[in-house]
Amino acid sequence: MSAISDDSLDRQHSRQHHSRENARSVSGESSSQIEPIEQIQLSVHQQGAYRWNRPNYSRNRRRLEIWAFVLRFLFELWYDSKPWTYRGGYSEEKRARRRKRQAIWIRESMLQLGPTFIKLGQLFSTRSDLFPAEYVEELSKLQDRVPAFSYEQAEAIVEQDFGRQVGELFRAFEPIPLAAASLGQVHKAQLHSGEEVVVKVQRPGLKRLFQIDLAIARTVVRYFDNHPKWGRGRDWIGIYDECYKILYEEIDYLNEGQNADTFRRNFRDRDWVRVPRVYWRYTSPRVLTLEYVPGIKISHYEALEAAGLDRKVLAQLGAEAYLRQLLNHGFFHADPHPGNVAVSPEGALIFYDFGMMGRVRRDIRVKMLDLFFGIAKKNAEDVVTALVELEALSPMDDMGPVRRSIQYILDHLMDKPFEEQSVTAISDDLYAIAYDQPFRFPATFTFVMRAFSTLEGVGKGLDPDFNFMEVAKPFAMQIMSNANSSDRNTFFDELGRQAAQVSSTALGLPGRIEDTIEKLERGDVRVRVRSIETDRVLRRLGSIQMGTNLALLVSAFTLSATILLVNDKIWLALVVALVAIALAGSLIRLLMSVERSDKMF
Repeated sequence: MSAISDDSLDRQHSRQHHSRENARSVSGESSSQIEPIEQIQLSVHQQGAYRWNRPNYSRNRRRLEIWAFVLRFLFELWYDSKPWTYRGGYSEEKRARRRKRQAIWIRESMLQLGPTFIKLGQLFSTRSDLFPAEYVEELSKLQDRVPAFSYEQAEAIVEQDFGRQVGELFRAFEPIPLAAASLGQVHKAQLHSGEEVVVKVQRPGLKRLFQIDLAIARTVVRYFDNHPKWGRGRDWIGIYDECYKILYEEIDYLNEGQNADTFRRNFRDRDWVRVPRVYWRYTSPRVLTLEYVPGIKISHYEALEAAGLDRKVLAQLGAEAYLRQLLNHGFFHADPHPGNVAVSPEGALIFYDFGMMGRVRRDIRVKMLDLFFGIAKKNAEDVVTALVELEALSPMDDMGPVRRSIQYILDHLMDKPFEEQSVTAISDDLYAIAYDQPFRFPATFTFVMRAFSTLEGVGKGLDPDFNFMEVAKPFAMQIMSNANSSDRNTFFDELGRQAAQVSSTALGLPGRIEDTIEKLERGDVRVRVRSIETDRVLRRLGSIQMGTNLALLVSAFTLSATILLVNDKIWLALVVALVAIALAGSLIRLLMSVERSDKMF
């Protein structure tokens, strides 16, 4: 049906208006990504609101826009790092305020730069180990409320992918989208068999935009990776490759359909979980047709109560569903925010949007078990070893500082009973300690932590007394006792392995001592000693030497300016005098920093 009458449009708009909440839920877009129907109608005629919102993209123009953003960001980083730029003197409070303003500007700029950077910003909002808390907080608010593209463009994409007219494929196809986001938009439709479906159509030219933007982004990433300060201890190329893979998987609707089928099969024996069925006959890389499964968004508490649903039970079911995904299936929804979870009138959980999924391999579970035992024993050495094996921690020559940080976590965070722990608090403390440390949390790990925090927030919204850790305890015990048949090692097997390891270490101790003595005699053992006091003295001597050099330069330029002034070379004398004043300012700042350093000790 390529042509639709005005009366039909009015009837469709009326139906959409009365079922707005259900339509928003079934779309699979987050609540922050969904626009009211009236705004979507208006935005179809306002596609020029964003520079990137066009079917064809200029590589040179995109390069100019992206590098303008990057260069301004670099300048602000440099400017904010200079104490003399702060009116009334530098303070951490003023620095934090500037970071907050900069974070807001970054969020708004990423929205202006378009789909690629909107999705990158949403991915970065999970990386508290890489970015300051102010950036993460603002990026987590990133809403891709962008203009919907026209029905004619959506119709053209459907016809290009299937080689048939829309009217041949569907009995009805509503031209006004239910939801519009950066990657695509969702239309309600009806098959000729009478089944109601939703059709997710990708934004025109999106793949080409990704190719252009990610090619430019790689040059930016390479600059940061080679930077002497920002590249130190950071694998920006590895992070880029990770994001690249995630983004391309998310715009492949065939992959999303396969994920939905796998997710539905995993919960086929649970009648309290529903997943929309994929209509493969009407699905392509740019078009995804799903069963229309309306529901009440899980964060609409009043609507849930009006439907007679028990909010406490829903909180428990939400946590249990995710724990089953992670621990039993090894295949989990990486973005379980309230917009992607709804509740049916019967009380079943409905999951939407399977573009971003995570997987936990079987060998990773064994390593996670080693990590669990290390944490239970409060042994930082075992925890460090497990983190290195999980590739969440990069090995380095001196692991002492990292080991002490982890020991601090174990001593201060694990003093409460398991049931009283807060996922959000633990993840915040962990990321705070990991920031500027050699931790390399894989995307799977950050997705899990974000999902846990999100589910904890949703659970507390449904039930103020909800405790995620209390729900997770039986699953943790299940791993320990290995009730899950997919893992062969039982709890007692693990205890036996631990006991065997201890006895092996004890029996081998005399030989290790003898080897160490032999290495000492041969001179093969190097002892590294670091004295904080010596380091401080050396830094002070270096500062004094620099101050002496500056003082000599100030004297030389002052004398030169005086000689030039006596010889009536006024302008040249003024230039030399300005150089002398600048050097004098640097000397004063250096002396002040030396004085502050002395007061700290």
